[in-house]
Amino acid sequence: MSLIIIKDRDGRVHQLKAEVGSTIMEIIRDAGLDIEAACGGCCACATCHVYITNDKINKLKLIDDDEESMLDQAFDVEKISRLACQIEFTDEMNGMELTLAPQ
Repeated sequence: MSLIIIKDRDGRVHQLKAEVGSTIMEIIRDAGLDIEAACGGCCACATCHVYITNDKINKLKLIDDDEESMLDQAFDVEKISRLACQIEFTDEMNGMELTLAPQ
């Protein structure tokens, strides 16, 4: 079983089952955690902004222009910021640790 580890905005840590092919946003949303994802995963907002807090960030595909443009409009962006809707879960990401960015 593959897992991702999410720290929510209240500091609680959740281990979520992760299915290959799902986006990180879908995994978080389907678990009932507080992620707005207003555009539904179309990379048209930044309400699924997360921080990748372990070395699994190196397993992600490079950020594309659309995602970078959306992050440019977000608050509290850091080098480890990504949009969860743009990250498709793979086996290599098992154990990925993320923190939900402030709203």
